[in-house]
Amino acid sequence: MNNQFRIEKDSLGDLKVPFDAWYGIQTMRAIANFPISGRKPDADFVIAHVRIKRAAAVANHQAKWLSKEISQAIVEACDKILAGSYLDQFVIDRFQAGAGTSHNMNSNEVIANLANVALGGQAGTYKPVHPNDHVNMGQSTNDTIPTAIRMAALVKLPKLIAVINLMADEYTRIGDQEKDSVKSGRTHLQDAVPTTLGREFNAYAWILRRITKHLHECRASLCEVGLGGSAVGTGLNTSPGYHQCVTYELTKLTGEDIRPADDLSAQMQSMLDIQHLSSTIRDLALELNRIANDMRLLASGPRTGLGEISLPPVQPGSSIMPGKVNPVMFEMLNQVCYQVLGQDAAISSMSQAGQLELNVMMPALGSALFDAMEWLTNAVSATTERNLKGLKANRERCKLFLHSSVGLATLLNRHIGYAAAAKLAKESEETGRPVRELVVEKRIMSAEEFDELVLQASHGSLS
Repeated sequence: MNNQFRIEKDSLGDLKVPFDAWYGIQTMRAIANFPISGRKPDADFVIAHVRIKRAAAVANHQAKWLSKEISQAIVEACDKILAGSYLDQFVIDRFQAGAGTSHNMNSNEVIANLANVALGGQAGTYKPVHPNDHVNMGQSTNDTIPTAIRMAALVKLPKLIAVINLMADEYTRIGDQEKDSVKSGRTHLQDAVPTTLGREFNAYAWILRRITKHLHECRASLCEVGLGGSAVGTGLNTSPGYHQCVTYELTKLTGEDIRPADDLSAQMQSMLDIQHLSSTIRDLALELNRIANDMRLLASGPRTGLGEISLPPVQPGSSIMPGKVNPVMFEMLNQVCYQVLGQDAAISSMSQAGQLELNVMMPALGSALFDAMEWLTNAVSATTERNLKGLKANRERCKLFLHSSVGLATLLNRHIGYAAAAKLAKESEETGRPVRELVVEKRIMSAEEFDELVLQASHGSLS
């Protein structure tokens, strides 16, 4: 050993490890093998995996498989990491050895080295605490990694739900504020019957809240873990009562109802619960994309577009056209949504790519899920704060379009019949004269009666 490196040994031979590193030889091999994305593991995933190691140490001590001294040293090492120290020692690229063996050993080595130094030993000697024999006791990559993915998702999910609810609240606020702002409805991007801005915006809020309910429903299945199944679900090399004890400890650590699945093998073979969550997030992205497109249409202009709403300017919109302002926050949200759809497609492919007792695609699968959740959380939050909260309705513009809409002829169906109303709509379109003007001219009803008909229709009160 010199001043910069220590020499560690594994089944493949000797290797230099940086002297000040808390990880060890197997982590070093993974660093060399996988210089792929340059992205280190997700922080919530790291914390989740360390919590599993801590819970396992407690469970194995209770079964008298670990001495009090070693168990306590492992627990204290984990607590240091959980408090925020040594997170820079988790260094494996997100694209790594199948199933996440590299990350599992990264955790085992860091925890073992911290424990050994605390007991008076040296990093890299792995005495008295060994990464495999003690830190990894009763565990396998095959059950700890999918459990950590689930637990990390459970941490991210409330944050995503919260920002979606905040966006829904803002749409509700605008909807209630503009409940009497009558405007032309549009179907097929053509003039349709009257509606209100309030109805449009409250509909956005309703669908967003519906999706948050679906997201919340994913939590229960994420809490059912295969931990304690060991390598293939048999529980090989686990202490008596291990899977009940370790999940009980995780429940205390996380506040979630973590519990053993009825079939531990199935939770290693299948990524169904993760795929279900991803599919629900995909549904959210599809709806957000649709709503973002609507916002951009409604704000288009300011003179030659719809211009029925105005979004607050947050930056200049063009390097060549002075004064141009673009709907950049909703453009950003669109881009994020498309990327999330790509992450879901990757997760779908990786979910069905497992073979027999294990899905080896878990590292990239988990990374794609975490990205989708965090990107949407950040994008929705930014869009709500930077754009929705400053949105203004252009009521006069709405009124202008309303009275020039040929869709108003539909209101006459019960008064003059569909055919006559269609003829009147055609005349309005060809002459450019408003339906209201033609109705009065043809003595179908007075201007005041027609205005009342429009108002009733826009509020859905026609019987």
